[in-house]
Amino acid sequence: MTDVTSSTRSRPHHWRRDLVELAALFTAVAVADAVANTVAHGPDGPFLLVASAVALIVTAGFHLWWSRRHHQHGHDHAPPVVWPPVATPTGTIKDLGTDADGATALWRMRATVRDAPGSLAALCTVLAGRRVDILTLQTHPLATGTVDEFLLRAPASLTARQLSREISLAGGGDIWIERADTHDLVDAPTRILGLATRTALDAAELPLALRQLLGRCTIHSLPAVSPTGGPTGESAPVEGILEGTTMRMRDPNGGVISVERHYLPFTPTEFARARALVELDARLGPRVPRSRDVLTLPEGKITVRRADQSDVDAASEMHERCSERTLGLRYHGPVGDADRYLDHLLSPRHGRTLKVQTASGRLVALGHLLWDGDETEVALIVEDAWQRRGIGTELLGRLVALAVEAGSASVYAVTQASNTGMVAAMRGLGLPLDYQIEGGTLVVTARLKATQQAPNVAPYGIQANALRDQAGR
Repeated sequence: MTDVTSSTRSRPHHWRRDLVELAALFTAVAVADAVANTVAHGPDGPFLLVASAVALIVTAGFHLWWSRRHHQHGHDHAPPVVWPPVATPTGTIKDLGTDADGATALWRMRATVRDAPGSLAALCTVLAGRRVDILTLQTHPLATGTVDEFLLRAPASLTARQLSREISLAGGGDIWIERADTHDLVDAPTRILGLATRTALDAAELPLALRQLLGRCTIHSLPAVSPTGGPTGESAPVEGILEGTTMRMRDPNGGVISVERHYLPFTPTEFARARALVELDARLGPRVPRSRDVLTLPEGKITVRRADQSDVDAASEMHERCSERTLGLRYHGPVGDADRYLDHLLSPRHGRTLKVQTASGRLVALGHLLWDGDETEVALIVEDAWQRRGIGTELLGRLVALAVEAGSASVYAVTQASNTGMVAAMRGLGLPLDYQIEGGTLVVTARLKATQQAPNVAPYGIQANALRDQAGR
């Protein structure tokens, strides 16, 4: 308020300035008179005087109109356009990184740039020119350059091909672009800490954490000893191996963890992060969540919980109580070799296993969710005396829920056409199924939905509302 008041106060009268202005006025009159006399005595003197007067009047009028127009619209000192966002005259925020209808798309992009001043600035300038907003940026130093990883919000009309061409013209190389979603908005440190926490709570989370950390990739756990007891020759140095699109790290349980990503080479930064997760897993040792569900059957209560390699002996005893038909339907091979696969199947490196125990602690069923590269397999075995009571269906529903949680697009079961119980359990999931028969072996694949929830399966008298033992959490 003080500034406004002071600007309207009358200023002191200065006689020196008045003298200067008066002198300037007389000088201007004298010059004008001299010019007028010179022009008037010429051949076209009167015409030139009239034309000059008209031109001066038009110029003065135009100047007055232009000044008033800009003053009314507030454009006297208009600021430069800022992107994004900018404030509109109504006070709302207008995002210039959108189409006319406001549609945007999220992209993940990688590009290799020269390790020189201005290289990254050139890429950012190109993105700004196409109204693309940079939400996050990570740098991966290389020996001869830098890999820059962007999370971008762009107008929906901008295609990946157009974006790639612009980045290439700005000096970017090895460009890779794919669609992103809102989950990618979490910054890298937060995401890595979350993956480390999940790995610390459950050893079976390590392969899943590596996949989420590195994007679309194939992870293989190659044991040092085969299920039949022979050495496989798989090994890796303590520091691991990084070779382009493949990295190999020593598995704390023995053998090698191999990660492959065919479409994009791994950077040393990604290799260091992956190796840190593997080292965390090695320091914490074997671990499995202790939560359990208590379900009620007509014959009594049973408990469903996670299993690991400490259950090998109990699982072997269950095999002894199973018939040859049951073992043959499950393992598709010689019945005598069934026990050899237990250590492999119960390893958290290869998936997750659920076990069912009676009130006395006897193990009567196992359900396996096995990571098979980019695919996921489900397998069940139920002791003969406990079959046809809904236990297999209950286990299968829980395994599918774990597969959905892990981000699997589908699960498949390998069985025989005569295994009507397994086929019926797959149909009971209520999911789209594909059937394929090869050499007498039936493969049933269930396609999972991205929003699929844990199936609440309650057939054959099993209560859907299980009594959850909170003490073990």
